[in-house]
Amino acid sequence: MSLTVKQVSFGYDVRERAAADGLTLRDVSVAIRRGSLTGLLGPNGCGKTTLLRLMAGVLRPTRGTVALNGRRLDTIPRRELAQHVAVVPQETHPAFDYTAIEMALMGRHPHLGLFQLEGPDDIAIAHASLAATGTAHLASRPYITLSGGEKQRVVIASALTQSAEVLLLDEPTASLDLAYQLEVAALLSRLNRDRGVTMVLATHDLNLAASLCDTLVLVRAGRVLAQGPTRDVLTSALVQQLYDVEADVRFHDGAGHLTVVPIRRAP
Repeated sequence: MSLTVKQVSFGYDVRERAAADGLTLRDVSVAIRRGSLTGLLGPNGCGKTTLLRLMAGVLRPTRGTVALNGRRLDTIPRRELAQHVAVVPQETHPAFDYTAIEMALMGRHPHLGLFQLEGPDDIAIAHASLAATGTAHLASRPYITLSGGEKQRVVIASALTQSAEVLLLDEPTASLDLAYQLEVAALLSRLNRDRGVTMVLATHDLNLAASLCDTLVLVRAGRVLAQGPTRDVLTSALVQQLYDVEADVRFHDGAGHLTVVPIRRAP
């Protein structure tokens, strides 16, 4: 499925909405192609997470529209929208001591009727999702006892159990050590390639974006600075415009993708 953000502006309170220059996002237009893996890059407070929430239908634009396959999100019932779009937050803190399989089963809620319990098919889907994320052996483990990387993979399994065609991820490798970062990155790449899941991920990790994403959207001060294929957008000049940092951007033969090495703050 495709997502289209067209001339969207957003403010969190009345004062922001009244003052155009105070909006969190201003006149943002982004097209997410079906089956693509798009990275949202930008400094803290630029509006990346807000844009993800607008794409998820959690927030409604002050102006402009967000559409899924041509249908405006504000016309799609919440339960139906959740059957197509899943969100993986940066951190998940369950209210109770759920096991990994119970966490994964939460993804079936949009597909169940009122007071309906999960059936054998739902449980089978949850187990398959845990297997797809390499966490099948953790099914009976309490979620809170898992490592950071294991928790993130279980949350991604829950999103897969949701059977959504679009996956929105907010800092999916934040706070993970290097090994788990590579593990989660490999998982996302495989899911995108093998299952055709359309993904949008907000991240501060330029090298993660370079290794995973076919498309980048650069956001600064609530506006889109640039967007397009990763090889065209991830340049030293645009990195400097985005972060006020001089960086060396070049193709790394061993890694097989562009790499970014920050050098100094730009004068």
